[in-house]
Amino acid sequence: MRINFDFLDLEVFLAVKETGSFHRASERLNLSQPSVTRRIKALETALGTPLFDRTTRAVRPTLAAKRLQIRAEAMLDDAREATRALRDDTEAHAWQRARTVTVATIPTVVRAVLVPALRAFRDAGHRARLRLLDLAANEVAEAVAGGEADLGLCSLPHLEPGTVFEPLFHEPLVLAMPAHHPLAAHPRLTWADLEAATLILPARGTGNRLLIDEAMARGARSLRWHMEVSRSSTALDLVAEGVGVAPLPLSCLAQSGDGPCWRSIEAPLVSRPIGLLTRLTDDGSRKDTAPVAALCAALRAVPPPGLQ
Repeated sequence: MRINFDFLDLEVFLAVKETGSFHRASERLNLSQPSVTRRIKALETALGTPLFDRTTRAVRPTLAAKRLQIRAEAMLDDAREATRALRDDTEAHAWQRARTVTVATIPTVVRAVLVPALRAFRDAGHRARLRLLDLAANEVAEAVAGGEADLGLCSLPHLEPGTVFEPLFHEPLVLAMPAHHPLAAHPRLTWADLEAATLILPARGTGNRLLIDEAMARGARSLRWHMEVSRSSTALDLVAEGVGVAPLPLSCLAQSGDGPCWRSIEAPLVSRPIGLLTRLTDDGSRKDTAPVAALCAALRAVPPPGLQ
């Protein structure tokens, strides 16, 4: 059975019954009197019974109207309660979204770049909750472009349309090695020096491997690798255990403490851009919330990792 009336019809019905007048009901609801009359007639048609006996002096509710009143009041109360609950949830979720910043980041810059920015962000009094997504460079771009993240820290610019890459600094790839390794005796290295070493390279398809392969191709040079790994942290663990040496971004080594040592690699110098990735709106502008803008400012203020 189809229901051919709405909540406003029920509100009109109750107003007429409570005031005993179509005119006073129209004033209470800020509707025209003909509109009130039409809605009552439509409700009577939908229910198949008259609701009011109309005379020139009075409007009297019928037995059907008296039976409908209880149900109409209950339906409207339920509707108002549901509306309040949904509105409260929506406002709560909107507040939560406004107070949560989601950052997609490549893992190699978390310690050297993201952590100092987060400390400055908190020290400035910002209390927004932070959601961190540690992803590969192309996944960072996808997360920002798709709206999953408010901003990204990435090393591969212009991967996704509708995003803007703002360079923060360039960092070199350096060679990580155990402190007792023979190459550690050299203050600087060239890629040719790595030919005899047990070399751990980033896996093909990763951003760092792309940088290395492009640099080697420009110099008509090839590298003989012994192991490939997908994550820089894995390569660093292998180096720490003496398995081999690995070209890694400086940010992985700059604050490694008592871990593996590192040396710069030249001829050629291979570096990667580290930057902020943000999403544009449909009109080509940026509309960051205050916490997002503050975190971006904190990231811009972080000095690049320095060479020893």
